[in-house]
Amino acid sequence: MDAQRSLRRQISCIGIGLHSGNKVNLTLKPAPADFGIRFRRSDLGHHEVPATVDNLGGIQLATGLARNEVSVETVEHLLAALVSTGVDNVLIELNSPEVPIMDGSAAPFVYLIHEAGVKRLAAPRKYLKIVRPIALSRGDKRIAPYPSDHFKVTYSISYDHPLLRHQSRTLRITEESFVEEIAPARTFTFLKDVEMLRQNGLALGGSLENAIVLGETGVLNNALRFEDEFVRHKILDAVGDLALVGYPVVGHLVAHRAGHALHTAFAAKVLEETHAWRLVQAPTDPAALPLSTRVKRAAPRLAD
Repeated sequence: MDAQRSLRRQISCIGIGLHSGNKVNLTLKPAPADFGIRFRRSDLGHHEVPATVDNLGGIQLATGLARNEVSVETVEHLLAALVSTGVDNVLIELNSPEVPIMDGSAAPFVYLIHEAGVKRLAAPRKYLKIVRPIALSRGDKRIAPYPSDHFKVTYSISYDHPLLRHQSRTLRITEESFVEEIAPARTFTFLKDVEMLRQNGLALGGSLENAIVLGETGVLNNALRFEDEFVRHKILDAVGDLALVGYPVVGHLVAHRAGHALHTAFAAKVLEETHAWRLVQAPTDPAALPLSTRVKRAAPRLAD
């Protein structure tokens, strides 16, 4: 049986919100089978927000969730780390409206998950297997999944910038490939947009320590982690946003210039198109990869 998974023990970290600039205490806690991934706002009487498309909130440069006037923002990097390391059930407790940005990637969250450990639960895992294509487009942005025996992502981006005319990458997403090739890829922005964002109350916690900043002629940070770090980060975002369907996906996701708004609208559309997928239990355990793989990046600051 391919079993559902949770954490072995709880673990905490401290960071700041990318857009709010506020200090955030975040704790990942083990949860029982069929609990799913839920966020709990400890500063608002412990109200919970399940990480599902039913609770999509505002999408403004990041993915947000909301339920009963309780919101959680910038959830995509943490969700990508959880689903890619095989965690189906976890309670995420935080004392702020925004998940901490850490270094702008999913690598610190992978580190936390590996330190906490992952355990199997006495319940089978179900997968959402794509059996027919589903397409969604808005202008020149488009996204679609196709049948496949694995979870694979093909993503392409293009910008009016000398470093980002076009980037494309295809990758089969496993725990190992995500940890090594996708998790360390950082979020990025353009210097010309930073002042505008801050005037609108956004990116108040942004810095060269937690985002790639592109000037007119190059990257203001010392160096990129990958030559194509930008499109790798878009794959990271897509994996995190697609987690909102509530099941691990088996299919080939193809996206061009999609972004959070289209990712999340697509996640909702997938669940509506019931003819295009079926729920299956894997006959073997395809995710039985050793959890000893470690991200070769600086560890996050753990809470005392």
